[in-house]
Amino acid sequence: MIKTQTSFIQVENGSVGTPKGFHTGGQNIGLRTKRPDMGWIYSVTPASAAGVYTTNLFQAAPLQVTQASIAEEQKLQAVLVNTVSANSCTGQEGIDNAYTTRAWMAGHLGIPDHLVGVASTGVIGLQLQMDKMEKGIAAIALNEPKAPFEEAILTTDTKPKHLAVQFEIDGKKVTIGGACKGSGMIHPNMATMLGFVTTDAAVDPDALSHALKAAVNKTFNRITVDGDTSTNDMVLVLANGMAENKLLNEQHPEWQAFLKGLQMVCQGLAKFIAADGEGATKLIEVQVSGAKDDHSAEVISKSIVGSSLVKTAVFGSDANWGRVICAMGYSGESFDTNKVSMALGDIVLFKDGMPVAFDEEKATEYLNGDSVVIKTTLGEGNGEAVAWGCDLTYNYVKINASYRS
Repeated sequence: MIKTQTSFIQVENGSVGTPKGFHTGGQNIGLRTKRPDMGWIYSVTPASAAGVYTTNLFQAAPLQVTQASIAEEQKLQAVLVNTVSANSCTGQEGIDNAYTTRAWMAGHLGIPDHLVGVASTGVIGLQLQMDKMEKGIAAIALNEPKAPFEEAILTTDTKPKHLAVQFEIDGKKVTIGGACKGSGMIHPNMATMLGFVTTDAAVDPDALSHALKAAVNKTFNRITVDGDTSTNDMVLVLANGMAENKLLNEQHPEWQAFLKGLQMVCQGLAKFIAADGEGATKLIEVQVSGAKDDHSAEVISKSIVGSSLVKTAVFGSDANWGRVICAMGYSGESFDTNKVSMALGDIVLFKDGMPVAFDEEKATEYLNGDSVVIKTTLGEGNGEAVAWGCDLTYNYVKINASYRS
């Protein structure tokens, strides 16, 4: 029997270091002037590991190396992250450098090379500064980090992004924590950012991989900032088993509780990214219901939240329902347009295929808030989906016009 009455508690200031047995931290190693630029995650014991990776054909060197690490035995014990250089489009030298940093990290921690994953973020085409990487890795002190991990992985982000939840499985307290970075080059075509999730639950590696893919599809794959998919993006999850629950897999009676907890963390992180989009001032949530199935609802929700015209209308607090309807119409999904209704929050603008009278002042006031919910219903079936994005502002252009400077 599947247990459904599970209580989930969000941990105050929770992050990837909250689950039992994980050490995390960051420091400045000179890749940039002042801000932390290297971060790490370390588990006191090897952890079941799984990843989901960018679909961009120009897949960066660290992603290739991390996939090779996990392929050895579906485990990781540490993850090393650097900023400034994405180590992407760097040829064989970039691959060799990624393997070298993996070896340096493994040697510093006294663990096998294949138990280390590596990740990079920053400017595409820059080789790693290997002298600084070597000195930085040698200076890592697990118990005395100079900065939080979630701060060390940021690029154009305006704030750290992290959370954790706790609940019980087999009568044991289980924690799932996460941290991520992402502000630009965000689009629902795999995990378009860097995301790291840790848990002290004991989880079968294959089941963990399936769980991560399912969670990513409903969270990180439902966000967009600018329609671009990067070369370096991935989500990793590590489960070290220190909660001492019985091994979780699809047959475990409380498997659904674990899935829910994992999705809660991934969804929270995904929304943080959407809200912190480059230059953004507002989080946009698109709710689609009444579609013929969930897939159709997902496609339509992504079409709406990814529309530049919808995003600019939200930025300008313009209740232009026509832009939403157009984005639905070119989504590629079929539906009866005479059954479509649309609202901003609780303010109905469009009903049964026709515009309705609404209070423009109230709609503008609603759009002036920092969170906007666009609701659409199709009257076709029971399909539903939610997607998240942000407004498109002048500052987005300003930030990206001089990204390398």
